[in-house]
Amino acid sequence: MTAPAASPTPLEQPTEERERADMWFDPVCPWAWMTSRWLLEVERVRPVDVTFNVMSLSVLNEGRDLPAEYQALMAKAWGPVRVVIAAQQAHGDSVVAPLYTALGTRIHLGQDQDADRVIAQALQECGLPADLADAAHTDRYDEALRASHERGISLVGTEVGTPVVAVGGVAFFGPVVSPAPKGEAAGRLWDGCRLVAGTPGFFELKRTRTVGPIFD
Repeated sequence: MTAPAASPTPLEQPTEERERADMWFDPVCPWAWMTSRWLLEVERVRPVDVTFNVMSLSVLNEGRDLPAEYQALMAKAWGPVRVVIAAQQAHGDSVVAPLYTALGTRIHLGQDQDADRVIAQALQECGLPADLADAAHTDRYDEALRASHERGISLVGTEVGTPVVAVGGVAFFGPVVSPAPKGEAAGRLWDGCRLVAGTPGFFELKRTRTVGPIFD
């Protein structure tokens, strides 16, 4: 009689293959912020790793006839995206997510509209050089910024904006959701987005928003 085979040790257990998802964001967009917080929850409950990429509402809206208030916002919006690109070029992709979180926390949760102060504090929080803030007021990084923007927007078309999410060969605008689901609710929304976005010929599912961004 032979001895039963030994159970595999924990190191021998098969590991679930993780999938990469990309999200394109502009730090000033509250809806992109909501989506990004949802995706961080998705990472916890699904085998997904999220890579954050910059797109720019200022680039997207160039040449458009906009209300004066929105034009003023677009003028200020150049600063944060330029700084994220500058930090990425100098210190690598790993700084993008924490810098986005530091910027977004101040812009959206803190409701701080002073872009220069937000940028300076976010850089300090992330341990990044203070002189990266200079990038906000120069077009030195705009070529790289536009290239990152184009990579995202080319996946979904110019009729939409941020956020853009790409995974498994499909991409979509959104989801626009408030508040951001947590735990398994975040996972179920992810499953649904994957399902509809991966359906050939599927383009749009939409209803009128009845609430603004609920930050919690």
